[in-house]
Amino acid sequence: MTGFASAVASVPEHSGDASDDADSSSTTRSAANTATKPPTGGVGAELRSVNSRFLDLSFKLSDEFRALEPALRDLLTASFRRGKIELKMQPQRPVETAWPQPQADQLHSLARLEGMVQNWLPKATPLSVNEIMNWCRTAGPIAKLEEVALDAARQSIEGLLDARQREGKRLVAILVERLNGLKALAEQATPLVPQAVQRQQERFVQRYKEALEAVGGSITEEAARERALSEAAAYALRIDVDEELTRLKAHLDEIARLLKKGGEVGKRLDFLIQELHREANTLGSKAAALELTQISVEMKVLIEQMREQVQNIE
Repeated sequence: MTGFASAVASVPEHSGDASDDADSSSTTRSAANTATKPPTGGVGAELRSVNSRFLDLSFKLSDEFRALEPALRDLLTASFRRGKIELKMQPQRPVETAWPQPQADQLHSLARLEGMVQNWLPKATPLSVNEIMNWCRTAGPIAKLEEVALDAARQSIEGLLDARQREGKRLVAILVERLNGLKALAEQATPLVPQAVQRQQERFVQRYKEALEAVGGSITEEAARERALSEAAAYALRIDVDEELTRLKAHLDEIARLLKKGGEVGKRLDFLIQELHREANTLGSKAAALELTQISVEMKVLIEQMREQVQNIE
């Protein structure tokens, strides 16, 4: 099932340790990422999903998140069963727009370090104000982003699940429409079967009458008629598709039940679509009337459309 979700989890302003609870925000939609970088930095995650019969995971992680791949894989496999899913993750660097307010302990540490250097290197150039301010900007505690990254991944998973759920409702509507079309075709085919058998019996009887006249009466009319009806009955068994139509209707009822039930029904629907295709093929191969052949072709078109959509369902 196709879908897209993105999320940004930010580092809390009051702490630089990832063990604190992350103050996070997420945005999810079906086209592009519009997440805003938090002022304190954080982690951005993007999830993309396309159709696949099985679960196929791929990761595009920046170097600092490579060690998280097993944990991220566990999160994804716990939430998804099918689809080719790609997770992108990278740190969100804050944009520095203002000078920091130097703290007394920072200046004290810097003065102590400068004095130590000048004791050993008397010719060392004293620090400028700009250098001091830049040092104060970067001397804060470095945040550990592991928990923030996992939080961003969880948010993007929730967003992708929501997007796939919305798409699933649209797919169900499409499948129900095709399902109703197949049921209508099956209803059209049902009365055509005995009509085709009756026409074939009449053809056999007529041909035997013509053959009887050609041989000059060496075979009695009763014997010819009995033989014609016997062959017509055998032929009727070969072209009878009532059993196929019964199974096809049963499969359609089961698909309707699964769509109404919901949940993880994708693989069961796959199997039922294969059975529908088999019954439609048999109907076409046995068809003794042009109308039944046309119905078989229309059925296979609808079934193929359903098969393409079913691959999108979890």
